[in-house]
Amino acid sequence: MAPLKILICGGGIAGPALAFWLSRRGHHVEVVERFPALRATGAQIDLRAQGIEVAKRMGLLEAIRRIRVDEAGVSFVDSQGRVKGTVMANTSGKGAQSLTSEYELMRGDVVRLLYDATKDNVKYVFGKTVESFEQDEKQVIAHFSDGSSDTFDLLVGADGQGSRIRRAILPPDTPEPYRRLGIHIAYWFIPRAEGDTSIRRTYLAPGGRMIFRRTHNSTETQVYFFLKDDSPELSSLPRASVEQQKEFWTQRFRDAGWQTDRFLEGMKTAENFYCQEAVQVCTNTWSKGRVVLLGDAAHCASPFSGMGTTGALVGAYVLAGEIDRNPDNLAQAFANYDQKLRPFVDEIQNIKPALLRLGMPDSWWGIMIIHFIAGLLCFFRIPELIARFSKEDKGGWELPDYPELNPSR
Repeated sequence: MAPLKILICGGGIAGPALAFWLSRRGHHVEVVERFPALRATGAQIDLRAQGIEVAKRMGLLEAIRRIRVDEAGVSFVDSQGRVKGTVMANTSGKGAQSLTSEYELMRGDVVRLLYDATKDNVKYVFGKTVESFEQDEKQVIAHFSDGSSDTFDLLVGADGQGSRIRRAILPPDTPEPYRRLGIHIAYWFIPRAEGDTSIRRTYLAPGGRMIFRRTHNSTETQVYFFLKDDSPELSSLPRASVEQQKEFWTQRFRDAGWQTDRFLEGMKTAENFYCQEAVQVCTNTWSKGRVVLLGDAAHCASPFSGMGTTGALVGAYVLAGEIDRNPDNLAQAFANYDQKLRPFVDEIQNIKPALLRLGMPDSWWGIMIIHFIAGLLCFFRIPELIARFSKEDKGGWELPDYPELNPSR
């Protein structure tokens, strides 16, 4: 079969990972990204379980090791900064990862790594997106934001949890695909201060509030605010102006204690401020005709799963393998992709919102109970022992093998 001409909408992690595999097999791949330049920014992410194996098959695991963030573990602190318990990362090379992965990474570094690994064989176009498309049995015609159009053999929507491609392929009367967790998140960077160590600090405040402080380099510290609130009107907060978002978080956290005053002061001038609602994307439709969804657009597992980056890499690998095996029958390729990946997605989306919310108490009494339990477990090193002797694979799902994607293996 002749090489396929493939359009990928979204230049984050999932899209370039798919482009990596398909371009190596001789397919003509174009990636369009709505941001005007490579979006090599974002929060700290991690790689776990099957995602580590995919990175190994890509030949990128050593490069990923070189860009790891030095996060040695996670400590729980009280309002005076006193440590109540610490869970160290599992660096033994055996078992599962703990609260901190052995592969803690900055999103921007991973985006840059995938771009560098693909830019010579993949066409990247920035500041452009797919405004609309139509398709028939033979092709997809994409209409772009700059007024141009082009034809492709298939279109991949790797455009995140708010995917416009997904909205276009779902029937008009389909309920929104979001499973809302009732938790909102904001993060930004502030200057690193003395005392900001490689141990992540986790702080709980009454009113369902939680703060992370984590440091990824010699000059910057990351701040994460988490708020438990299932008010429907808050779903529109990420669409408000940045100034309005900052004001909201300031009002809700100004009396939280610990280092909150420092964090809020740093937020005033932070340029990389980002706010989102924690949701999962749950839809039975991953494809329609010659259009298919990938990564968060298909199955966002939420930041609390710890498997978002892994899910993106695994999904890209499976989709690439099925497309390459069935280039003349994309319907079969997409059906196989769905059938093979769906059990894995079910596993990584299997989080308990009630437990998450329980871990963000409304009262000081609830916080004291959590600190007592955390201190007891950490004193006996139970989390580390569980990680050391647990099986790494998430849910036991076995990663399919597509040896044709990498003949040198």
